Amino acid sequence: MTRRNLILSSAALAGAFIAPSARAAFTEGTKLPDLSTFGLSGTLPKTEGKVIYLDFWASWCAPCKASFPILNQWHEQMNVHGFSVIGISVDESEEDMTRFLKKNRVAFPVARDAAHKLVATANVSTMPTSFIIDRKGIIRHVHSGFHKKDEPVLFAQINQLMAQR
Repeated sequence: MTRRNLILSSAALAGAFIAPSARAAFTEGTKLPDLSTFGLSGTLPKTEGKVIYLDFWASWCAPCKASFPILNQWHEQMNVHGFSVIGISVDESEEDMTRFLKKNRVAFPVARDAAHKLVATANVSTMPTSFIIDRKGIIRHVHSGFHKKDEPVLFAQINQLMAQR
């Protein structure tokens, strides 16, 4: 079993042991749970009142690598207007994550979910998977995978939420 399949399988298995109400927490229309309760390594920014693009990724994920320049550009352009990208690495190895980030520098905050508690609760089975959250903390859009053709759709969804107060 590859490391990728092992990580995704362990996240799915861990999700089976989480209360059903916790598993349902990452669906469209529900409130984003407090990310600080999942034992992530790294510093998470304040999310209150911001539109958030929460991106689960891994160092071995080619589509993740392709998405990073776009996510970084969005973060840099719109951060002052109340938008933030937050990257959540599912890499078990901090070294793998660090090596990836040295090659793919980003301005947005990144935390690591080495224990896969958050990824299991979010029920993430594809890398990358992203959640677009409105200013009230409600998950509005869920996306699995990333292709260049997704960029305009994602950007439109973000801008629609940015326009709402």
